[in-house]
Amino acid sequence: MSAPGKTRLKIWLVIVGVFALGCVTGASLDSVYRLRGRGGKADGFERMKRDLNLNEQQSTQIRAIVDQTRNDYRSLRTEVRPRYDAIRQSARTRIRALLDPEQQQRFDARMAERDARREDDNRDDH
Repeated sequence: MSAPGKTRLKIWLVIVGVFALGCVTGASLDSVYRLRGRGGKADGFERMKRDLNLNEQQSTQIRAIVDQTRNDYRSLRTEVRPRYDAIRQSARTRIRALLDPEQQQRFDARMAERDARREDDNRDDH
């Protein structure tokens, strides 16, 4: 295989790797976001309360469990987020090294947009 062919293959492998990492991250955090979703947790709890015909004591106790679980998920996210960020940054650095200066500028701009969206999403979740 020629050198340009090998370079292209490496670029695609990195892109696929980053995509796979994103999928794993999304799947891992899905439960956290579902519990914290706007209106979703209240609607879900009310649906469970109705479907199971919970009395007030059960409702209070289950609500406490759900709230504690949500707090545990938040704590876990805070704990593992630096690891996800380090992996994301490492992938970006490796991708960036494969790009020419013009591509690097476009890549940096896209990553800045993505980071801004992520920050907005995180702000909305709190």
